[in-house]
Amino acid sequence: MGDLAVSMVLFLGTAFIARRCRLRCHQQRFCCVGGAAASDQPPDSLKEAFSLAPDKVETLRSNYMSSSCSISYRNTGGLQITGGNGARLIDVYGNEYLDTRNNVAHCGHGHPEIVEAVTYQMKILNTNSRYLHSNASLLSEKLSNLFPVSTRGDNNSLTKVFFVNSGSEANDLALRLARAYNTKQRNDLQNVQKHKRPRQCIITIDHAYHGHTLATLDVSPYKHHQGTEIIECPAYVKKVPYPDMYRGVHSNCKDETEASEQYSAYVEDACKEITSNGDSVSAMLMEGGMSVAGVILPPKSYISQCVRAVRNAGGLYIADEVQTGFGRLDVDDDTVVLPDIVTVGKPFGNGMPLAAVITTPKVASAFESLGVEYFNTFAGSPVCCAAGLAMLHVLSKYELQKNALEVGNLLRELFSE
Repeated sequence: MGDLAVSMVLFLGTAFIARRCRLRCHQQRFCCVGGAAASDQPPDSLKEAFSLAPDKVETLRSNYMSSSCSISYRNTGGLQITGGNGARLIDVYGNEYLDTRNNVAHCGHGHPEIVEAVTYQMKILNTNSRYLHSNASLLSEKLSNLFPVSTRGDNNSLTKVFFVNSGSEANDLALRLARAYNTKQRNDLQNVQKHKRPRQCIITIDHAYHGHTLATLDVSPYKHHQGTEIIECPAYVKKVPYPDMYRGVHSNCKDETEASEQYSAYVEDACKEITSNGDSVSAMLMEGGMSVAGVILPPKSYISQCVRAVRNAGGLYIADEVQTGFGRLDVDDDTVVLPDIVTVGKPFGNGMPLAAVITTPKVASAFESLGVEYFNTFAGSPVCCAAGLAMLHVLSKYELQKNALEVGNLLRELFSE
C-alpha cells in the first residue's frame, strides 16, 4: 500500500496546484467533479422551509431539537449551509467555503453523475430491502471485488456483504458477527463446558471512536472522555494505548520498528490477560489510521503484529473503514493484512445513508447458524444502492484514489520543505 492519502487533499490540493505547474493533471481531475445546478424554485412542500429567515431557523432548532445534537461552529452561531458545489459549501448569505471537513460528500457536493443516478432510481422505485433488486446485488459484488483474494483460502476472503444505514450500525453488526463466530468456535470444541459461558472480550484503542449505539459506545474511549454517560470501558473491553509516535507513551522510540514492538506488546498482553482468566478474545476493532483521535498513523508493522496476536488467541480482526475507506486514508504497512471483517460508511453513498459490513464466508456462516434473521428496513434500498454504484463509478472513472495519493504525497513533500 502507499503512503498517506487523505481525501481532504482533494480540497486542499487546489491551493498548491495554483502554484505548481507540475500538478495540472490533478487540477483537471478536480474540474471533473463539479456540482449540479439547483432548480430555480423549490416544490410546494419545501417552500415554507426555504423561505425561513436565518434567525427563525436557529430559533426553531433551539426550541425543538435537543442541544446534545451538535453543530459545527456553534461558538459563532453555527453555519447555515444552503448549497454545495464540488469542494465548496455555500451559506444562506451566499458566502462560499472551501470544504476541508466533510466526510460524506466523497466525490464532491452535487456531483452530476451521482445526482442523476439517485434521481433516476427515486423516480422508479424506492422501498425496503425485502425484495430482490439489481442495485443491491451488483453493489455487493463490486464492493467485494475491491478486496484481494485471501491467501488463506476462499473461506477467508471478504465475499459476504451486509448493507446497513450508518457506520455505527456497521460496527455494531461487526461486533455481533465476531461474537457469533467466537460462540460457534467454542461450541465446536469437544470438551466444552456447557454450563460455563466465557466472557467474550473486545480489544480497542484509547481515544478511538466507533459509533453511538450502546455496543459501539462501549468500545469508543473517545466518548468516555466526554460527559458522564459512560466514563470508562466495561470489563469485557480491554483498552490499549493509541500508537502515537509523537505524543504517545512511547514517543521516545528511535524508529518505527521499535515503536511498533512497544505498542503491539500491549495487545499481546491484553490477549494473554483475557485468556488466562478463562475468557475469550472475540475481536480487535481498529482503524487503519485513527481519525477522530487526531489522524494518528500507526508505525509500520503495528497492525500486522496486533492481528497476529489476536488471531493466535482465537479472535478476529475488524477493520473500521467507516471514516477512512474508499481512499480517504491509506496507511503504509510493510505487511498487508486482510481483515476478517471490514466496515465502511460515511463516503460510501456520497451523502446518502449507506454503509456496509463485508466479511468472510466462515464468519457469515457462523452468524447464519444462530438462526436469527437479519433484516434492516432501509439498508440497501434501491436509491441508496444507486448512490453507492454511482460513487464507485465516479471514484474509478476519475481515478480519485490515485489522485488523492499523488496530491497527498505532494502535500507531505511541501510540509517537509
